[in-house]
Amino acid sequence: MILDFSLFLNPVILAILALFAGILVYYINSVRYINASLKYLTNVLRSFKKGNIVFRFKELDDVFSNNPFISAYWIEFKNSLVFNEGVQVKTNDDVLKFKAMGSETASIQCTMDAGYFFNEETLINNKMNYKFISAVPTILTGLGPLFTFLHISLAFAKVNFATQEATISSVSALMAAMKVAAMISVVAVGTSIIFLIAERILYKNLCKAPLAEFQLEMSKLFDNISSEKFLVQLLNEARVSNSAMSQIFNHLPEQMKIAFEKSFNASLIPYLDNLIFSVNKLNEQLVQASKGTSNILDDLFKSKDE
Repeated sequence: MILDFSLFLNPVILAILALFAGILVYYINSVRYINASLKYLTNVLRSFKKGNIVFRFKELDDVFSNNPFISAYWIEFKNSLVFNEGVQVKTNDDVLKFKAMGSETASIQCTMDAGYFFNEETLINNKMNYKFISAVPTILTGLGPLFTFLHISLAFAKVNFATQEATISSVSALMAAMKVAAMISVVAVGTSIIFLIAERILYKNLCKAPLAEFQLEMSKLFDNISSEKFLVQLLNEARVSNSAMSQIFNHLPEQMKIAFEKSFNASLIPYLDNLIFSVNKLNEQLVQASKGTSNILDDLFKSKDE
């Protein structure tokens, strides 16, 4: 059987092929844009490490906030972040203390999983008219029977049995119309199948694969912590803070006593020593001036000694 390519010149078939080609080009451009955006964002995440994300977070925030592809979802995700720059440690006497973390252990935790904000719905489906794309195979398949039966009905309307010649001519035209109608269905179903296969392959390779890489890099940078666990952690930190304050108040009187004695010994005692030394010098001068007369100050000190 030789395929008659002239059948593809039918306006209905040309319209179906044009619709198929236009939607396919739109879909390819959309997935290429999504693929390029996800790869760029993944490379940005790979330039950061978990140990320095706390100190370079402003740099990451500027990049993601100014990127229209992800900015809206990044702002929502940023509101769920908790900056953890401290850790509970125990001293040798089993006393819990809150110690500042170094650059090696500082981290940022998210109270909601990153996948809640960055997933197929937000970063893929919302970036194109995915509901329409999903309905394209159905639309193409539906156009086949629609135009097939329309073409057949128009052909039957032209059948004329008035004369033998008219009947032969009508039947010949009807058969030709039936061939075109069948080709319309074949083209519609064929383009539907081709689009479905292409859509699945492109979606998996150009969208889902880079999205999985992006989610993996995101999970490496940010620790996931549930809201309940975060509240428990805050409660534990509050208990540690209360314990530390209690210890401070318990040791405060003793520390004040030590500080007072240290200040007294450092300032008042040397002053009294200098005062006594000056009195003794004055006493010696008075003794020399009186030349043997009774010294009032000596009597005064003797009376105190007695």
